Amino acid sequence: MAPPAAASPHADTALVLTGGGARAAYQVGVLQAIAAVRAACGERRGPAPFAILTGTSAGAINAAALACGADQFDHTVRRIARVWASFHAGQIYHADWLNVMRQGARWLTLLSLGWALTRWRRTHPHSLLNNAPLAQLLTQLVPLQRVPHLIRTGHLRALAVTASSYNSGQHVAFFDAGDAQRPWAHSLRKSARGPITHTHLLASSAIPLVFPAAPLSIDGHMEYFGDGSMRQTAPLAPAIHLGAQRLMVVGTSRSYEPPPPCAAGTRQPYPPLAVVAGHALSNIFLDALATDIEHVGHVNRILSLLTPEERSRSPLRPLELLVLVPSQSLDEVAARHVCDLPRTIRALLSALGVQADGRDGSDGALASYLLFERGYTRALMALGRSDTLARRSEICAFFGWHDRGNPVRLPCY
Repeated sequence: MAPPAAASPHADTALVLTGGGARAAYQVGVLQAIAAVRAACGERRGPAPFAILTGTSAGAINAAALACGADQFDHTVRRIARVWASFHAGQIYHADWLNVMRQGARWLTLLSLGWALTRWRRTHPHSLLNNAPLAQLLTQLVPLQRVPHLIRTGHLRALAVTASSYNSGQHVAFFDAGDAQRPWAHSLRKSARGPITHTHLLASSAIPLVFPAAPLSIDGHMEYFGDGSMRQTAPLAPAIHLGAQRLMVVGTSRSYEPPPPCAAGTRQPYPPLAVVAGHALSNIFLDALATDIEHVGHVNRILSLLTPEERSRSPLRPLELLVLVPSQSLDEVAARHVCDLPRTIRALLSALGVQADGRDGSDGALASYLLFERGYTRALMALGRSDTLARRSEICAFFGWHDRGNPVRLPCY
């Protein structure tokens, strides 16, 4: 019999991790800095300072990995960071010549000549890349069997990961929480209670066209699900439905990306397919978060104008937000690391118009999602740590930590 649930001082605090493929390395750097700041403040180590964890795409994997060690936050962050700091693409998708030719090259061929090959085609390639290695990595990195126990003992209040159904078009938040938590539903988005599995994580992180969809059971039947960032009009909603009143949100893009410089009177060349694909993925992964944060700000301002009695009658409640996003363009960082990718993947991306010399940050947009190479992931982790430490006072105020001014000790790679 499990011991009674312990009261958590952060029971209404949520961590929201967005998607972005390899860009999610930035989130790991943020978590490292959070752990280091907590230690510098002399706070008791142990459980995570968030009781509610929600994630989308690669952010779902980070959230789930963190949830599995919610009772040992510092140890769990170090464990996650070791994986991200030593990544190579082959841990996420097959990057050898045979598999790339079988999967990616064939997919591009059918994309361009499919009309001529239809009569001979017997099988349809499901995606540009095969992410079977990721399934093996998840079994080692994310021991999901611990989640129900951590919920029962009060170390974790809820875990939710999102995915989008290719069959029904609905956006679904799959969650595991205590029995008192009720499911929710809105137009084209709903929730589904049940244990989170590695298949849920594969579905949530299945970047459209790049990785294959994953089958999940819902409402008594199977549907194929892809990346949770698709049709995610309200990224903050799952955490709010799960009872969060204070949300720490870690994005993987600046809230505003300035346009690249362009000399007056010049005509820009037609964008290659890689730029179009990178722009489309940015629209899927990044744009909804800024809109949802702005919406929460509007609600908070409206509630501040109401009397206490009026607020008590309203179904809305004010939310405290702490949003951390990169201070630099991750596309530009990625453009400098395209050469780190395996030759096979560089050849595949080259066919789409990606340059490997880092001259143009726009070439890095598509690569930024696939660059599971330690040079890139370590650069993003370092940026996450730096950005978080720059807001140390806000971090301490958000969690209620007393900043003693002690130096912060960060890991070096």
